[in-house]
Amino acid sequence: MIVTRNDTVLVQGITGKQGSYWTARMRECGTRIVAGVTPGKGGQTVADVPVYDSVTDAQRDHRLDVTVLFTPPLMTKDAALEALAAGIKKMVILAEHVPYQDTMEIVAEARDRGARVLGPNTAGLVVPGQASIGIMPCFAPTIFRPGPVGVISRSGSLGTLFCVSIVRAGFGESAFIGVGGDPILGTTILDALRVLDQDARTEAVVVVGEVGGVMEEEAAEYVAAMKKPVLAFIAGRSAPPGRRMGHAGAIVLGTRGSGESKVAALQKAGAVILDTPTGVEVALQRLLQPGAVGVG
Repeated sequence: MIVTRNDTVLVQGITGKQGSYWTARMRECGTRIVAGVTPGKGGQTVADVPVYDSVTDAQRDHRLDVTVLFTPPLMTKDAALEALAAGIKKMVILAEHVPYQDTMEIVAEARDRGARVLGPNTAGLVVPGQASIGIMPCFAPTIFRPGPVGVISRSGSLGTLFCVSIVRAGFGESAFIGVGGDPILGTTILDALRVLDQDARTEAVVVVGEVGGVMEEEAAEYVAAMKKPVLAFIAGRSAPPGRRMGHAGAIVLGTRGSGESKVAALQKAGAVILDTPTGVEVALQRLLQPGAVGVG
């Protein structure tokens, strides 16, 4: 999904420590946050944003295009289903350790209602110069600025490192999409590739993957058909088979899901394989004109 400054945003769990802090930071980045929800806290304000007891209450006063959930994992399903029932079509779920069954219910309900989900266990979404939804440092000009490079990452920290390198190379980002690190996700790497492939501001795409799961391998066939160049980095390529590495989805079973398997599939599809995060600087300078910027 892509979010712009025209999209109205709801923050569920706005009165918590993280919710209140990141509400202020997201607003600094241009995000149009119009309301927040915390049951029992209605009538308060956080960063000048009115707080409501329920999504239904907030909806009476505001149009709600997007919601971001700062909710504990075991409370995430109820909050997500409430937002979907209210007709919100874009949802970002930040929580880690959401039960897999709950995630499956959320994703199924979203599909039935024509809504899109990013996460769980995601750092969020940034469209520099437009909006930021989540916990990425959108306010830091050394990390994010408008430009032609779309970034898809399973890891928030690794994605941030790549964004630093992209800006240092003289470029900027059209969008950062953190798909998340769980085995079951609302948005896969393939889904995000399709979004950026259709995005007029995006001239090249960087995929920051990791061992475990098959998202990168499943995306490779689509990469082969793209006209936009794709650069890919796979973290944890030296991980031994059967060893869980970091994210819940980063477990290698046999050869499928291994670093070698992912690199081979993406390389065959025509992607430029990066051995280090800093390698993106030289690769982009060969593919694009440094200093190019997208629509602000």
